[in-house]
Amino acid sequence: MIRKLFALSLWCFFSVGLFAQERVFLWQDTHIPYRNQVTLTPYLADSNETGLAVIVCPGGSYCWLDKENESSKVAQWLQSNGITAFVLRYRVIGFNAYFWHYRVLFRGKQYPDMITDAQRALQWVREHAEEYHIDPEKVGMMGFSAGGHLVMSAACFNKHDYLKANGIETDVSLRPAFVAPIYPVVTMREPYVHKRSRRALLSEQRHHDPMMIDSLSLECHIPANCPPVFLVNCIDDPTVEYHNSVLLDSALTANQINHRYIQYQTGGHGFGGSDEKGTAECRQWRQEFLEWIRSLGLPKEGS
Repeated sequence: MIRKLFALSLWCFFSVGLFAQERVFLWQDTHIPYRNQVTLTPYLADSNETGLAVIVCPGGSYCWLDKENESSKVAQWLQSNGITAFVLRYRVIGFNAYFWHYRVLFRGKQYPDMITDAQRALQWVREHAEEYHIDPEKVGMMGFSAGGHLVMSAACFNKHDYLKANGIETDVSLRPAFVAPIYPVVTMREPYVHKRSRRALLSEQRHHDPMMIDSLSLECHIPANCPPVFLVNCIDDPTVEYHNSVLLDSALTANQINHRYIQYQTGGHGFGGSDEKGTAECRQWRQEFLEWIRSLGLPKEGS
């Protein structure tokens, strides 16, 4: 029995090692608040002939972060299909701020911390593209729920350099090559807003501020240079009202942005890369994404 347990432990250790590389602390040697909480974990594909890379942003209402279905499982699935993935642990407000509302007195974590972390991840991956054997022009982002709002924010506000305000200079583009918001939070406006995400993102003082609400309602801010978008959600989503994705689809269509929108009838919320959660219908999104991304002629900046 002891030998079997030891063998199992070794197998688990080496299996994990095959998937994830050592995590990167993106704000190391800076004065960014909560810098040790922001990490990027690479999952390098053995044979990445396309040069594609995806930065994965898990959800959690901007309050916490999913640790499995929307992060490691997604990254391992991409990796197994020849696409290098990076799981981003970006700043979120945390349980204490959510339950005790202490940001009434202290700033804590709030916008623009999250989008700043996303841009930092994009910068890091592109600047280390040769090391990771990827094409810097083929680095996209995939996010789930609030993480979907984050990656779509990176697409919408790609001309705004959030890094510069934090003393970071970069020569690489901050425009993702593509984005894949999956059952995303999109709007900050009634009646479809996900209120927990809005409060977490904007803070107790600002989450009813009309200007901030409009500023981060992404359906209102689709830029002419928006990258291609792969959008998925389910009508029976009990967490994020499905009209969030309808609004985004309509805005992308009105602005003639290359995108694909898949609306499933069933699947709910939070299934991510799980083989068990959700329904057989919604779990088709993974194959649909692979077909979409591999047929996509990725445009360069400004095209």
